[in-house]
Amino acid sequence: MYEIIDAHVHIYPDSIVDKATANIRNFYNAKNMPSVDGHTSSLIQNGRMLGVQKYIVHSCATSLHQVKPINDFIYSQMQLHPEFIGFMTLYPGMNEEEIIDEISNRYNQGFKGIKLHPDFQKFNIDDEVLYPIYKYASSKMPILFHVGDPRSDLSRPYKLAKIAKMFPNLTCIGAHFGGWYRWDELDCYLGLDNVYFDTSSTLAFLSNEKALKLMYKHGIDKFFFGTDFPMWDIKIELDRVLNLGLSDVDLQKVLSKNFKRVFNID
Repeated sequence: MYEIIDAHVHIYPDSIVDKATANIRNFYNAKNMPSVDGHTSSLIQNGRMLGVQKYIVHSCATSLHQVKPINDFIYSQMQLHPEFIGFMTLYPGMNEEEIIDEISNRYNQGFKGIKLHPDFQKFNIDDEVLYPIYKYASSKMPILFHVGDPRSDLSRPYKLAKIAKMFPNLTCIGAHFGGWYRWDELDCYLGLDNVYFDTSSTLAFLSNEKALKLMYKHGIDKFFFGTDFPMWDIKIELDRVLNLGLSDVDLQKVLSKNFKRVFNID
């Protein structure tokens, strides 16, 4: 059995999980997709049967006042579930003192990264208002960015590439192969050593041939397995990776070794 880390998981309190899952599916016009039980207990139970050892968990604040409660919730889940690796949320408009305090406090609590979602949070990746976040994250935490959406220019791949160049010490993870539904725009990442990618919400839309071509073009050492739970069923997403045609060595890199190397996890 392979060692597996799911590098892209959304979690919510049980009291709102059904509503939150419905909202995210509505945002992506995914109403006709097979339903997924979005509860944390279901995630852990199903993942355990498949051999998933760790999960990168996060949620996104859509207003300033949500930042601390969401991060407190993520931290509480990290305490309850040692297999959870927390990524904190931040929000445009936080002043530098607030950014420094939140990053420092959460870093000390064991958070390993930051999740930003330009299309949910309504900001351009390359907006100067985000620069303080990028500046202070550079020395402490990688940032996982939602990237790509054909309905918006907020998260175009070239904007993430611009930030990666401006902040070379910032580790950037471009979700969805670095550009959901904008996979023909990914050449802007070539040569950027600080940009990585996850496989979430992508393999259902690309042929194996195209997926493999992109992975090897940008470097198989740069890809992390991710499911985008509860958008997708973890078993279905794992099967898609297993059936890509990767060698055992490269498959293990994608399933866990790349992430463990980048995040210095034993």
